[in-house]
Amino acid sequence: MDDVEQLGQEAAQTAEKVAGNRWVERLARGGYAAAGLIHVVIGGIAAQVAFGRGGEADQSGALTSLRGAPAGPVLLWVCVVGLAMLALWYAVATATGSVPGKTRWSTAALTLVYAALTVTTFGFARGGGSDGEERTNDITAILMGLPAGRLLVAATGAVIVGVGVYHVYKGLSLKFLEDLRTSGAGAAGKAVRLVGTVGYAAKGVVLSVVGVLFAVAAVQADPDEAGGLDAALKALAGQPFGRTLLVAVAVGLVLYGLYCFARARYARMGD
Repeated sequence: MDDVEQLGQEAAQTAEKVAGNRWVERLARGGYAAAGLIHVVIGGIAAQVAFGRGGEADQSGALTSLRGAPAGPVLLWVCVVGLAMLALWYAVATATGSVPGKTRWSTAALTLVYAALTVTTFGFARGGGSDGEERTNDITAILMGLPAGRLLVAATGAVIVGVGVYHVYKGLSLKFLEDLRTSGAGAAGKAVRLVGTVGYAAKGVVLSVVGVLFAVAAVQADPDEAGGLDAALKALAGQPFGRTLLVAVAVGLVLYGLYCFARARYARMGD
């Protein structure tokens, strides 16, 4: 038992050294910047959709656009590295419980989020990729094929709505400032507060709509009714004053992306 405890302590110390490495931290901060870039592009596509232009306003659409930009493939590989290191950093944080104000459950969830985004970005960097809506529908169909599948889909929708509501709360309550070190930042700190407040609220609205689409799919027993970010944004466009609403959300997603850039600079990385 003593040997097992010693091995556990040594593993924890090694993990802390990895997380505390200056280069690991810098690359992990780059992961926030990569996520910010993706959100800015999604917001831009959403604005185009609001004015009747085509486009897939989700991660897949954003990564496709980035790949087609000058030096796009190189940029995607840079994003892959940053996102992978951020996922690694959160994995270590989960093992060590080293992030102030966050539980191991929350850091584990963030590990999965950034790991999934890393895998998706890696696929596009290699020249592949997949349609985000088709992937969501496929996952929904698999869930519905399980025992109590419709309940599972409905529960998934409820969880997504919950995450969306929390994003709105985190933005409007300024709780996101707990993740940052902005003391002494002056005007920059005020700008971060603004983009964080609006950005988190906008992303929360979109996530809530995604969750509602899952619930509709469960009620109608139709996987095609479920949808990801693109479907949620286009659902907003179909509402009264939809264009105005979608433009507002698009601006909010861009601001959330700018907040991610700020987080790359000011994030509290275990201190």
